[in-house]
Amino acid sequence: RFILFRHALRPSSLTLITVVGLNVGALIGGTVVIETLFAIPGLGKRLLDAVFQRDFLMIQGITVFVAVVYVTINTLVDIIYMLVDPRIRKKA
Repeated sequence: RFILFRHALRPSSLTLITVVGLNVGALIGGTVVIETLFAIPGLGKRLLDAVFQRDFLMIQGITVFVAVVYVTINTLVDIIYMLVDPRIRKKA
């Protein structure tokens, strides 16, 4: 098990971590479409309602919130990437 984790799963998990991080960002971007199509109440539907009502403060607040969540997820992916791959820990 140790050999399998050390030599097979660890290097292959780098790709998985990258893909999961990018897909989470795409999921956040697709909330407006999904919530509008399926009439699900949520942040995306609220953003679309704010656009139609020209509620600029709400648009700005939701945009900043989504941006902070996106940056936080990317930072977590970078930290996890650093923990998994020891080559990244070394200073250049």
